[in-house]
Amino acid sequence: MQQEPNQFSRKARYDGVRQKNKKRSRLRKWLLSIFVIIVLTIAGWGTYLYAQYKGSIDDIQKSAKINKMRNVSNLIARGKPFSVLLLGTDVGELNRNDRSGLTDSMMLVTINPKQNKVTMVSIPRDIMTAIPGYEDSFPQKLNAAYAYGGVGATMEAVQNYLNVPVDSYALVNMKGLTTLVDKVGGVSVKSPMDFQYSQDTAHAYGANLYRFHKGSTKWEYSDDNGETWTSSKTKLTGDAALAFSRMRYDDPQGDYGRQQRQRLVLEALIKKSVNAETLLNASFIKSLSKYAQTDLSFNNIIKIAQKYRSAAKNQDSDHMQGTGVMSAGVSYQAVTTKEKQRITDKLRAQLGLAEKETGSQFGGDVPSSGTSIASTYLAQIGETLEE
Repeated sequence: MQQEPNQFSRKARYDGVRQKNKKRSRLRKWLLSIFVIIVLTIAGWGTYLYAQYKGSIDDIQKSAKINKMRNVSNLIARGKPFSVLLLGTDVGELNRNDRSGLTDSMMLVTINPKQNKVTMVSIPRDIMTAIPGYEDSFPQKLNAAYAYGGVGATMEAVQNYLNVPVDSYALVNMKGLTTLVDKVGGVSVKSPMDFQYSQDTAHAYGANLYRFHKGSTKWEYSDDNGETWTSSKTKLTGDAALAFSRMRYDDPQGDYGRQQRQRLVLEALIKKSVNAETLLNASFIKSLSKYAQTDLSFNNIIKIAQKYRSAAKNQDSDHMQGTGVMSAGVSYQAVTTKEKQRITDKLRAQLGLAEKETGSQFGGDVPSSGTSIASTYLAQIGETLEE
């Protein structure tokens, strides 16, 4: 029969267990302390980033002051597809109370998290338009809507024109493109054509001259009208990206070619911007406050970063093709109903919406004084004014 342990052995075992429990307790306290330090450090850093981001995004944010077809905050909270009207202007640092200048480029962008896809459609800026709320000024070009009624009028005109909900907007100063590209360390873009562009003359000659090569990311710079060139580089700096995006006169596709190159730069910038290093770069976010504005709230932007970020890796670029027409000595771009319908179908499908007929021909109601102008404009593409 097994003997009962004596008093000494029982005490020794008790002391051994107590020492082990003390060690475990100290270990738990030590681990808990380390955990608390880590949490507090992360929380403190997170608060710092929150303060940095929120202050900058509050500076960026400005309401479009229109009644929208849909509530973008509700869509983003539920992880649903939504649209952004991306507007590019070239008026210096943005004044939040100023509507001077025209929108040089317009893209309607849809972001679909289910398909992990971003669709970017360029819209011709020279479409003849009856600006919502300013119809008496007809005829105007679409890019004049910003000068008359700000982003709200521009959003309504595009929405009416395509019958596609415009859920939000982002206005970007194209001059600020230089800063944003430099902040992400440059972008690599293959040029669709061989061309040279001088920032000084807006043509293929002069000082401040850039040279790009078809099918290549390589480019060179010359400050003496091409007498000497820098060695080839494969990443566009901010200034090079601006030159690449601005050239129009020597492009056989005119403004459509420029739109294509702008999309290429923006696509590359988006891809670089959604990585963690950039998203945690308060300097990058601060730069946006000088060169961009949007009606998306701080909470919306945080949720987009959480739920939609992977969509930026899969991008589809398109453009709405128009035909050059003249009216009273002014050149416009006229888009056929068939082409409008193609774009409407594509964008509505990306937003998960049912098919519908494309929108009005002029984005607003044409006043009686402008019906003859509108009819002549449409006749050049074989169409008649809507009843």
